[in-house]
Order: sequence, then structure tokens, then C-alpha cells
Amino acid sequence: MNIRGVFIEETFAEAFTMRVARVVITARSPRWVREAALKLTGFATSVIGCKVEAGIERELREADTPDGRPGVSVLLMTMSKDDLPKRLIERIGQTVLTCPTTACFDGLPAAPDRLGVGSALRFFGDGFQASKVIGGERFWRIPVMEGEFLVQEKFGMVKGVGGGNFLILARSADAALAAAEAAADAMAGHPGVILPFPGGVVRSGSKVGSRRIKSMIASTNDAFCPTLRAITATALPEGVNSVLEIVINGTDADAIASAMRVGIGAACRDGVVSISAGNYGGKLGPHHFHLRKIMEGAA
Repeated sequence: MNIRGVFIEETFAEAFTMRVARVVITARSPRWVREAALKLTGFATSVIGCKVEAGIERELREADTPDGRPGVSVLLMTMSKDDLPKRLIERIGQTVLTCPTTACFDGLPAAPDRLGVGSALRFFGDGFQASKVIGGERFWRIPVMEGEFLVQEKFGMVKGVGGGNFLILARSADAALAAAEAAADAMAGHPGVILPFPGGVVRSGSKVGSRRIKSMIASTNDAFCPTLRAITATALPEGVNSVLEIVINGTDADAIASAMRVGIGAACRDGVVSISAGNYGGKLGPHHFHLRKIMEGAA
């Protein structure tokens, strides 16, 4: 399969089940929405070292937010359902509660699993907090020096998918970066997905474990490192001198597959030799995204 001269390898991306919450942040202006969201999602690229994976899903129009103000939706994802409420309480308490003019709402109201977030954060009010039930949902008003912080008492949790990916194999570092930027831009705002790494792009793709240090959970993916081509079992075809990875997490497999189709299509451009994906023979996770099946009709 070729798309605009770029070879699509016969392989699949291997992903795994995660737990997901959607947080809706609003504020008086887009500036403060963005500030809160950037802090909330900071240092949240991979559960390997960050405990949570998070990213901005999309910007929301004032007509689409609970309080009619500018907003964004953010997805936060963990491997364990017990871990997610801890991460929500930590991050919302340290980054959204502290940010001027913000309020924080649940973005998964239909989810049957409900996590006590506002019910924990309310104690910051030192007994001065107040609550009100609207439409069957309780909201907490926590007094702060600026005024009040409004937060929903419970947030929904659903099963999602983490680790969808594709690899861009290019002739040069400039070509790889241009293709990765085009892919990330094309997937920005795609409903139900986030790209948790910086700018949506990963240069340090990893493999499970380590050849030398048994305690390492992950180490560099040497098969795709151009500088190691002569001394390792390389997976790189001739002419490839730079590889970048796009990782996609989502609320479900369909959302990830849809985003991958858009992103791979945008990455197929001059200077790119082929598109591949990271997998471990199906042993890592139950969700398999076959590149050629996803891109059928685009070739």
C-alpha cells in the first residue's frame, strides 16, 4: 500500500485498556482556560514515569459549556481505576482550583462509575464551603481570595484505550519533524482523543524492558534508532535517517482509528519513506490497530 509515494507497512499498533475521565474547565476568558488546562496536563505523557496520561481534547464554545463561558475538555487516563481519582484530586486541586476565574465540571455525565473529586476538594474551604444540587448533581462552592471556585462533586470514569500509535520513517530529521507536525495538527481537536506527548510527538520511542538493566520498565527502541543501525537488529529500511512517533489515547478504539486515519494521511508527504507502528506481537494489549485496514480507500 502506498499513499502519495509513502509505503504503509503491513503491521499494527498495539494498545491497552485504560481508565478515562473527561474534565471540562471554564474561565472568564480563553487565556485563563488555556493556562489551567496546560498546568493540569503538564508532566502527563506516559504512565511509565508520570502516573497519568493527559492532554487537551478540544476547545469548547461558550454554548457548549455548563456555565456559558469559554472552556476546554481534557482527558486524563490511568492504568488502574483506583489511581484515577487520586490523580484527578491532585491535579485539579493544584492547577484548576489555583487558577483565576476557573470552574471545573464533569465531562462524562452518563458514566456509571462516579469518582468523588469535588467532595474531596471541598475541604480546602475549611468549613466555609457550600453546596447546591442542580439537575440531580451536587456542586461545591469553595471560597477563595478571588471569589469562589465551583467544582462538581463527582466525575465519571469509563474504560478507554491508550497507546495507539504510528511511526514516521523519514529520510531526514527535518522531513520527519515536518510530517509529525502535520499529523499532530491534523488530529488536533479530534473528538475523543488526545496526543499526550509534547506537541503530540515522541522522539524517544521505547520497547518493553531492557537488555542490560532488568529493573527497567522500558528502554530505547533500538530497532528504530538510526545511529544504531550497524550494531543492532534494525527495523529501518535503507534511506531512513530519522523516526518520530505519534501516540494517540482515546475514549474508545473507534475514536483512535479515526484519528490515526487523519494523522497518517497528513504525514504522507515528501521526505517520508514509510509509515510503521509499534507492537510487541500482540502480547502487550488487546487493542490492535492495523494500519492498512485503517487506511483502506486512502491509497
